[in-house]
Amino acid sequence: MTDDQASRDATRNEITGGTFYAPVTLARDVTMHVTGPAPQAQAGLPAAPAGFVGRTDALEEVLAFLNPAGEGGPGVLVSAVAGMAGIGKTALALMAAHRAMEQGWFDGGVFFIDMRGYTPDPTERVSAAAAAGQLLRAMGIRDTDLPPTGEEQLGLYRSVLTDRARQELPVLVVADNAATTGQVEPLLPAQPCHRLLVTSRHTLTHLPAHLVDLAVLPEADAVDLLRRALQTGRADPRVNAEPEPAAEIARLCGRLPLALQIIGALLRAEPDRPLREMAAELADAQQRLDALDSGDRDQHGRPLAVRAAFDLSYQHLLADQPEQARLFRLLPLNPGPDISLKAAAILTGTPEPVVRRRLAALARAHLLTTPAPGRWGMHDLVRLYADQHGHSQSVDDQRERALDWLLGFYLHTADAADDHLRALPGQAVPDCFTGRDDAMVWFDAERVNLVAAVALAQATGRHHLAHHLPARLNIYLSWRRALDDRLAIDTIAVTSSIQLGDRHGEGQALNNLGVALQEMRRFEEAITAHRDAGAIYRELGDRHGEGMALNSLGNALQGVRRFEEAVTAHEQDLQICRELGDRHREGQALNNLGNALQGVRRFEKAITAYQDATAIFGELGDRHDEGQALNNLGNALQGVRRFEEAVTAHRDAGAIYRELGDRHGEGMALNNLGVALKEMRRFEEAVTAHEQDLQICRELGDRHREGQALGNLGVALQGVRRFEEAIAAYQDATAIFGELGDRHDEGQALDNLGTALQGARRFEEAVTAHRDAGAIYRELGDRHGEGMALNNLGVALKEMRRFEEAVTAHEQDLQICRELGDRHREGQALNNLGVALQGVRRFEEAIAAYQDATAIFGELGDRHDEGQALDNLGTALQGARRFEEAVTAHRDAGAIYRELGDRHGEGMALNNLGIALKEMRRFEEAITAFKRAISIFDSAKDHHSGAIAQANLTRIERQQADRGDAVSRLIQRVTRRIRHG
Repeated sequence: MTDDQASRDATRNEITGGTFYAPVTLARDVTMHVTGPAPQAQAGLPAAPAGFVGRTDALEEVLAFLNPAGEGGPGVLVSAVAGMAGIGKTALALMAAHRAMEQGWFDGGVFFIDMRGYTPDPTERVSAAAAAGQLLRAMGIRDTDLPPTGEEQLGLYRSVLTDRARQELPVLVVADNAATTGQVEPLLPAQPCHRLLVTSRHTLTHLPAHLVDLAVLPEADAVDLLRRALQTGRADPRVNAEPEPAAEIARLCGRLPLALQIIGALLRAEPDRPLREMAAELADAQQRLDALDSGDRDQHGRPLAVRAAFDLSYQHLLADQPEQARLFRLLPLNPGPDISLKAAAILTGTPEPVVRRRLAALARAHLLTTPAPGRWGMHDLVRLYADQHGHSQSVDDQRERALDWLLGFYLHTADAADDHLRALPGQAVPDCFTGRDDAMVWFDAERVNLVAAVALAQATGRHHLAHHLPARLNIYLSWRRALDDRLAIDTIAVTSSIQLGDRHGEGQALNNLGVALQEMRRFEEAITAHRDAGAIYRELGDRHGEGMALNSLGNALQGVRRFEEAVTAHEQDLQICRELGDRHREGQALNNLGNALQGVRRFEKAITAYQDATAIFGELGDRHDEGQALNNLGNALQGVRRFEEAVTAHRDAGAIYRELGDRHGEGMALNNLGVALKEMRRFEEAVTAHEQDLQICRELGDRHREGQALGNLGVALQGVRRFEEAIAAYQDATAIFGELGDRHDEGQALDNLGTALQGARRFEEAVTAHRDAGAIYRELGDRHGEGMALNNLGVALKEMRRFEEAVTAHEQDLQICRELGDRHREGQALNNLGVALQGVRRFEEAIAAYQDATAIFGELGDRHDEGQALDNLGTALQGARRFEEAVTAHRDAGAIYRELGDRHGEGMALNNLGIALKEMRRFEEAITAFKRAISIFDSAKDHHSGAIAQANLTRIERQQADRGDAVSRLIQRVTRRIRHG
């Protein structure tokens, strides 16, 4: 007999006269022969995972459950960690178990068992009973002492747990890789001191457990995991040396720990391979899953590859739920990142209640994600995997028909939603949406899908859909300022219409493309697109289409300041609209004509056009276009300095946009309101309006409009002399336009920055900003912008008393204005040139410049600038000591400002009048003028200008007092001489 045999024979029970029930024995005589317990695996855990990163919150959550003194205990005895294949469930569970052991929380032992729930061979899956047997052996029960059946072993397992609880020896069981609740529920301990920790690819909702669902790693943790994987065994600097390729690898691996570990292993085998090469290999979506294969195998002989990990889930699904497997294969047809219930039902031709259950089951299996209520998505690598299986089963799954159904659904629903966005009150609209807000919600949810659907339709030869769907998305994308998306789909629409040989559709697509190009400030390309569209419509005899193209052409021409051509285009469009009796389009034509008329400073005609447009839109109940016309009307009213009316128009427009939920329109109205308030010197209110506009731009993610809002906010901040804040706003605007590649607006922001730097008396920096702006405008061929930069440069140079250079800058500006035929800007250039000429005491030349400027403004009917030129003329006449003429000029200027209600201008004219009168020794009149100026500045809260006028008044009063004292002293001296004979 061997020693082992002797030992087995020595440990035995002899039972007579009794009955044996599983682990419970009823007996008359029991004789026990024991040599000692079998060895126990108290720490039967695999090693803690190397290179574990992140998961701080999830790890703390699991540890809180395991902690006997924590919130997890009594009542919740099991925790289930769920997530997709390769997400790191086992690593988290092992890390938590090792931490628990280190804390000494489980003196009764920590036991690990792989339930193998997803192995393709069902016979290899570990049942609860088989698990109980394995756990009993680990706990020290010999095979010879195990009951013969699985149910009896489960009973003994529970008895052992009860006994250890009685001895205050808590136990932790880690059941890894369970597929169903049935696999682990019988292992649930009954005693509150014990814990069961389960991992599964399914969310085991029927298990009375604390559930922890794992997501992919954050980007920083994913890169850190790659770094640690590379540094296993030796130092590897590649992640630190190539941070951008490392981040790209993490992204292409879907931030999935298994994929990153595999890539780390592959890169360790090639220590000289640059990360950028690996990133380039992974970039090929068709080959990515093949690349994510380490070529190695685990302890069960399974390949260490992402595809192999997914295979286990898919084979499990294929065997048990073939309809779920078909849905899994079809879902990658959805062009965007997630899908709605209705779209999934259309895709599969399945009733919504049925498809909802299947989607929910796939989500519980972590083959789908749920990014928002009622929407389902896929991890990028799972999507690639499912799509490959979808192609292999294309015929059986009727894949092409499913795609037709899905894209048709998107087109049909987008058409209905677009009808709601365009609809006038009382107009019939599809009943699948409750209204415009509901339609916008649907567009917001489906935007990525819809844009991607256009590209997918073109790529799969579905040109009819690729042509028609963009037209249904354009209004929505413009409202949301998704301009890159709009440009992309409109470009596809043109190509697809050509493929179809649809000339009318081509004209429509070209016109839409031109509008998209305009919104991105690519005006020359837009002009070409609109002219090509117009030519097609004329060829077809389509007057309505021709009018639309003319209208769009006029808008594009305005973008490059070709206003007279724009007026002509809009007038031609207006004629066509009236010829066709199209009232709505007539209103739009009038609205855009007004914009062009403003460009040539024909403000009164523009006001009439806007008022007519507002009336038409009001008559038709088109609130959105009524708001737009009111906003434009406000701009024209500003042009004739009717600011109170302008403020009302902009506020009315903003109220309409708020009512409609059009945040972009509301922001534009706030912007224009701020400009009007600035002109009224209500700067604090203007700052508030521009800050509200800025908030909307940031909320919408509209970077271009954000830059514009910052620019206008800067102007308002200058008005309240908050120059450093204005400088910061302009610098932010400059950075945004530089980032967007918008050189034109970058130049404008730099020019404005220069004016703020002047206000902060940082003149050298201001000169640099204005010169940089001028260089950009010259590069773009924008002579108007270049002239403005030269004008502002001249102003900065004057402040530095570099008057000769300032004269040169203003003369160059004047030359550009005359070259462009811009009479208004010519008058402004002459006005500023006069100021520079005064600086070098060339008063007669300055007088001539101001007189020419006054004549131009009088000719144009610009009373405000006429008043300014007259006031400046007065200062030059003073320099030439022609004081009587100066007094007349200042009084004429003051009369104009009073007529216009410009209190600030009137105060400045009175101040200058006082100076002229003082020079003529008409002191009482001068004092009266200064006091009136001070009163005006005080009422306007213009403390800066008020201080200047007060200083002038104090100076003259002191001079009078001194003069009175001198006269008194003279009289006293004369009196004394007379008295003394």
